[in-house]
Amino acid sequence: MGNLVGTLKKFISNKNTVTILVVIAGIIVLWYFYNSRVNSAITTIKIPYATERVNSGYKIDTEKISTKEITKSTLKDSDIVTSLSELEGKYICVGNAIPKNGFFYKSQLCNREQIQNRLTDSLQDGWTLYGLDVNMRSTYANSILQDSYIDLYLSAVDGDEIIFGSLIKGIKVLDVRDGNGKSLFWDASAGNSSQLLFAVPDDLFRLLTTATELISSNSIDVFPVIRSTGYCQSDKENCDADIANLELEAFILRKLKTLDTQTNANA
Repeated sequence: MGNLVGTLKKFISNKNTVTILVVIAGIIVLWYFYNSRVNSAITTIKIPYATERVNSGYKIDTEKISTKEITKSTLKDSDIVTSLSELEGKYICVGNAIPKNGFFYKSQLCNREQIQNRLTDSLQDGWTLYGLDVNMRSTYANSILQDSYIDLYLSAVDGDEIIFGSLIKGIKVLDVRDGNGKSLFWDASAGNSSQLLFAVPDDLFRLLTTATELISSNSIDVFPVIRSTGYCQSDKENCDADIANLELEAFILRKLKTLDTQTNANA
């Protein structure tokens, strides 16, 4: 036993032996890291992506999700969703959207409870929520949905003159309710469209409220016209609701003034 220990000590103390051991150890380390890099470069992982655009506030439909293989070395963003199970029962948070063929990110996912107050939480300062009464005919048989863009048109008869045109443009529908207040998006038992909910700047809210007051006493109607699906998809487009026709705005205000004068005269 003593001879074996002595021989081992002599072997280790030999400079040539130490050099050979260091070289071997270095080769092993280099091989390990090289092998790890190669495996990372060729090993793939399946990442879920949207086969159709998923809009803000919508529940993720797993039937409209597919997967594609990418190499682990290209997956540098830790926020990206890597499993279909992470998407089950999830919604896209307000203010986010997943484009067609786009990946999902954990920071964009919400539970239903987190976005149920989206109507008020997402309102900009100086904007007010407005509810426009509609029916099956004016919504093109329930074709106006949440996140649809609409223009509001006005039609009126003023003496012998027929007035018609776009009053407000670029309105984003936040929700659609039936006659019982049920959301067509949230409640599967909801009936036909009865009211469109959307937000507009305060001055347009006052204008719409005025127009609504005139509807009951004048030959005036305000109704939605749906925009194409490609509307407001470009970052260069101004997507904020805005007045579309100053003459129609003046017509409403003039009618309101006339109505106020008549009311005061009868008082």
